[in-house]
Amino acid sequence: MSNQYLDPNLKVFSLNSNIELAEEIAKVIGVELGKCSVSQFSDGEIQINIEESIRGCDVYVIQSTSSPVNENIMELLIMIDALKRASAKTINIVMPYYGYARQDRKARAREPITAKLVANLLETAGATRVITLDLHAPQIQGFFDIPIDHLMGVPILADHFKSKELNGDVVVVSPDHGGVTRARKMAERLKAPIAIIDKRRPKPNVAEVMNIVGNIEGKIAILIDDIIDTAGTITLAANALVENGAQEVYACCTHPVLSGPAMERIENSKIKELVVTNSIALAEEKRIEKILQLSVAPLIGEAIIRVHEDQSVSTLFD
Repeated sequence: MSNQYLDPNLKVFSLNSNIELAEEIAKVIGVELGKCSVSQFSDGEIQINIEESIRGCDVYVIQSTSSPVNENIMELLIMIDALKRASAKTINIVMPYYGYARQDRKARAREPITAKLVANLLETAGATRVITLDLHAPQIQGFFDIPIDHLMGVPILADHFKSKELNGDVVVVSPDHGGVTRARKMAERLKAPIAIIDKRRPKPNVAEVMNIVGNIEGKIAILIDDIIDTAGTITLAANALVENGAQEVYACCTHPVLSGPAMERIENSKIKELVVTNSIALAEEKRIEKILQLSVAPLIGEAIIRVHEDQSVSTLFD
């Protein structure tokens, strides 16, 4: 390997959620993935063996807590415990996708704040740092008492649309009030105005489009969100934009959760192209023509090198 990373104390391990991405990240850094085996007992208990010495090493574990969420979280917690007991110097958790991030506050009485619980579990298990990408709410950084590096997917998505040379005036659209900051960051990079879709949500995973704030008539609309799950919000938004005079609609997000009716909705929607990252591995049946997946490996690999060499991570986004 030409770009061999020279410090033998940097070790990168992958668990089962996104091995393809982990291999890409290891290539970017210039290391081989560490050897470990993850298996299950017949009753479903997870067993992990680390098959090389990691004593005194700075270990980076790559695991998105995507579906099956609870299994992936449990794998990660057991791995952290194994590393701690094997005398790793630091245990750095690289979570391209942080599951349970949407449960970040009490929206109604007697609700749990599961995003905080997950943070507590990671810390209690022995994690010394977390590197993550586009948290659903940036305040989740405050749920941790260990350092957390919060990477952004917007530059990767924006660069893609920049290189497309779209034929017409672009407007960046936030599908709801909560995503306005994200839309503005993208709009700044594309030097475009923003619009906002004002919608009310009667109950979880059921979206209802109300009205569009901003001028979209005759323009190329780019919808941006952090997570697309059942795709109800984004497809309703896309259809509303076209009905209200948008020339064409693109959509993008960092985390393609794409569960339940998502694929069918995207196929049948007015979305011309959906651009996502590989923070979550896409199953074969989800790799449809309408979906384009960009890699976050160069970004995460560079962030790991900078953390390891005590350099600034925030300058990655300047």
